[in-house]
Amino acid sequence: MKGQAQNQNLSTTLTKLFNAQLQLINVLSFFFLFGCGLATGVILSSYLSNISFSLHVSQFSFSTTTPSPALIKLPPRVGLKEYLKVPAVKHDMDEKELLWRASMTPNIREFPFERVPKIAFMFLTKGPVLMAPLWEKFFKGHDGLYSIYVHSSPSYNESDPESPVFHGRRIPSKDVLWGNANMIEAERRLLANALLDIANQRFVLLSESCIPIFNFSTVYTYLMNSTENHVESYVLEGPVGNGRYSPRMRPGIQIKQWRKGSQWFEIDRALAIEVVSDRKYFPLFQKHCTGQCYADEHYLPTFVTMKHSKRNSNRTLTWVDWSRGGPHPAKFLRTEVTTEFLERMRSGSDCVYNGNHTNTCFLFARKFWPNALDRLLRFAPKIMHFNK
Repeated sequence: MKGQAQNQNLSTTLTKLFNAQLQLINVLSFFFLFGCGLATGVILSSYLSNISFSLHVSQFSFSTTTPSPALIKLPPRVGLKEYLKVPAVKHDMDEKELLWRASMTPNIREFPFERVPKIAFMFLTKGPVLMAPLWEKFFKGHDGLYSIYVHSSPSYNESDPESPVFHGRRIPSKDVLWGNANMIEAERRLLANALLDIANQRFVLLSESCIPIFNFSTVYTYLMNSTENHVESYVLEGPVGNGRYSPRMRPGIQIKQWRKGSQWFEIDRALAIEVVSDRKYFPLFQKHCTGQCYADEHYLPTFVTMKHSKRNSNRTLTWVDWSRGGPHPAKFLRTEVTTEFLERMRSGSDCVYNGNHTNTCFLFARKFWPNALDRLLRFAPKIMHFNK
């Protein structure tokens, strides 16, 4: 009995001691949590006070220092500026990049900006433009209405002094052989570079021996108002016509679609884009129109007749004289240049322009020797009325 009583007293003592310790822990926990809460409250109160003060200061500052609308500088408007920027003539695009970029076209025909249409004058030459001083007079006073592009032999080192209007207008070029398919490659290269300027709407291919036979205003009006393209295209039986067709071009190109014509063309922007984008018919010419085929006389006449004949006049705007025979047209020396000769080129033919008959069929002419330049410069102001 005595042992049991001692055990109970010990148990009771231990229980009281445990309860006392638990109460102490609870008290300490309460004070700890209370302290944390108090500290959090003080920090939060201080933070909110600072925010309120900052807001008051900002409101006061805004109400007292807000500039007038005229002094607020808005960010500059970008708009279409980057898209419309014309790359430098001597760019570093390779052939694939150039043709790809030139092939892009918007599907909305209306322009969301003011635009002055230009004519792209594209010169396919071996070296300098031989008639440059005459072209200088032709272009004078018409800045903003034309662009110039020159494709010359890469070996040409520009040793001859360039006319100012042609300075810096050489595009990245490659070697070209007469009658070879790379002649078409050069033409496509010229078109592609000219297409990079969205203002160019008409495209004329010329040689170094070409001259204008009307003033700029007449040429500009004639081309901008034209409803047709000017690619000479006709059927010619015999060895220098249909005889150049290769059956290996079938089925892409049939003999009945084969055409011949002058390589010196004038086309609008829509057709120019089609030409640089052609990956079906041009490869056939590259592969099968070789040797005596002379691709430059057949590719564009055939392509245009097959795909775009409804808007083609089937005539060239560049006058030449084939009356002397041979594989090349006649060349004109100084003594052959007379006022009567120039007038005959200007109005000695009959053709159709926008559905109406006219005797203004040619705007340009070739081929002229360099020694004919002085007489051309003498007669041009009287006959062609330059600077008007």
